Amino acid sequence: MDAHSRGRADDIDPADQWVLNPHTGNYELRLDHSAGESSSPSRTATAAEATGRRGDSRTGSGRRGAAGTREREGTPDGPRREVPGQRSRRSSQAARAAAEPPASGRRKRKPQKSRKKKALLWTGGGTAFVVVAASLGVYLVYQKLNGNIDTIDVGDAGSKSVLGDGPMNILIIGTDKRTGKGNEGYGDKGSEGHADTTILFHVSEDRTNATAMSIPRDLVTEIPECEAKKPDGTSTIIPGTPNERFNTSLGQNGRNPGCTMKTVENITGLKPDHFMMVDFNAVKDLTTAVGGVKVCMAKPIDDPKSHLVLPQGESKVQGENALALLRTRDSFGNRSDLDRIKVQQQFLGSMIREMKSSDTLTNPKKLYSLADAATNALTVDTGIGDAKKLMTLAQEIGKVDTKNISFLTMPVVDNPAEPKPVTVVVDPVKGEQLFAMMRSDTSLTEVKQKEKAAKGKQAALLKGPKAEPADVRVDVLNGGGIPGAAGSTVTWLQNEQGVLKSTNKANAPEKIKKTTLEYAPNQADQARALAAMMGLPAAAMKQGTADAGGLEAMVLTLGADFKGAGQLITGPAKAPEGVEQASADKAVCAK
Repeated sequence: MDAHSRGRADDIDPADQWVLNPHTGNYELRLDHSAGESSSPSRTATAAEATGRRGDSRTGSGRRGAAGTREREGTPDGPRREVPGQRSRRSSQAARAAAEPPASGRRKRKPQKSRKKKALLWTGGGTAFVVVAASLGVYLVYQKLNGNIDTIDVGDAGSKSVLGDGPMNILIIGTDKRTGKGNEGYGDKGSEGHADTTILFHVSEDRTNATAMSIPRDLVTEIPECEAKKPDGTSTIIPGTPNERFNTSLGQNGRNPGCTMKTVENITGLKPDHFMMVDFNAVKDLTTAVGGVKVCMAKPIDDPKSHLVLPQGESKVQGENALALLRTRDSFGNRSDLDRIKVQQQFLGSMIREMKSSDTLTNPKKLYSLADAATNALTVDTGIGDAKKLMTLAQEIGKVDTKNISFLTMPVVDNPAEPKPVTVVVDPVKGEQLFAMMRSDTSLTEVKQKEKAAKGKQAALLKGPKAEPADVRVDVLNGGGIPGAAGSTVTWLQNEQGVLKSTNKANAPEKIKKTTLEYAPNQADQARALAAMMGLPAAAMKQGTADAGGLEAMVLTLGADFKGAGQLITGPAKAPEGVEQASADKAVCAK
């Protein structure tokens, strides 16, 4: 590039080639000094006078115009090329030159001012470049993370909304399918995999607590009919089968994670909103990304099957060692799957603590590695099938304090149909108590005093005198999923409870998740009586502000938590006895 095209770099700063356009108020890059610039007559005259008074001692050679362009020497009054008002090193002197005597030599520069100007302009340009580069980097990272994620359409088995407006249920599935390099020694050769490790993660509506319930893979239950969608848009209806092991709800007979979600709902009454499925590589990659997970052994471990070797006390595991730990059963407890589940829960609690630690959250490199590993490792439903949705979900779950995350195992008993039990079935008493607690969104941990006080205030609505059944007047609507629920409830109230002033108002305008009872202050005694009959929780009580008229009825709307006439809606206040719990904020040594 020659001096003309560069604007004579010894006189023009590269930064000075950004010129303020007076018509738009914006700076524009001007490499062609005459392009697109229209000068006013006064400005042109000033520039002409300035050039006529500068550098005339340099006879016989070219001289420089106001914008630094080279022109032939001529008289001050002769025709000159009109140039844009580009800011050269001398442009600030041009106006003053018109009012001063001609100089015999080149004017002295003011390098300090020029350096400041140059620094300012290049700093602005550099900042703009950094912003653009950072935006591009974020976009590329987002695109990469997005491309990592595999999705499966589970149809109506899950939710289309990322968060919803109530409690969340996320089904975490660990499959034993042999996928990825180095996993030839795990799982069954040629198998599509099973639901080897399954956890139902229930997050409370107020996001103050969560319950992670492990489901034994050897649980014998009914696998309900389910629809398995294929990538080409077609689907297959897979018939249900009774008395099957839970782990066959995935991978067998064409079943996908949606079938596992349907099975969990059938067992617990809790509908999973989303699923996250991981394979062997996920464990290896995620533990490596966080720099290892701390574990504690109550005794030295040297397992010949899993090849796990760990000393007594605290260790850090990652990669193959972490996977070996999660698959070991013969070295813990009674060498059963239930003992292996306890170790898995302790491991997950430690991993959550590591992920939420300041060492991870303040380390961009580790955060990116974790995000990259997580998105590579996960297969999810289409409702959370991109990086933005997953981040939204992660941020929501991240609101729960680790001390309020409880790990426990679904209550089970030995299968009575087997002479020598090798499988288990749901404990009919303790299991239903725990499921009812989770359905009613009851915390298994102590939450903050503020939330406890609020719940105490709501609970006060159930305390006080109760009206006689014959004086209770209520309209019943069905806002749940059981057909005829309003009618059957009215029949039960009239025939079994003596509430003769109850009326079937058929279906509610819209479906609701939880049963509600709306009443006026002067109907409080009626509301308390009805709540006691039906086992309504305090959260169901919706007291208005204005008193009701003489024959005005309360409104009972049955929600998705309604299971049948005569069945109490409220869940137990605490977990059933004998159900072991572990908190995510505490480190426990595996025995």
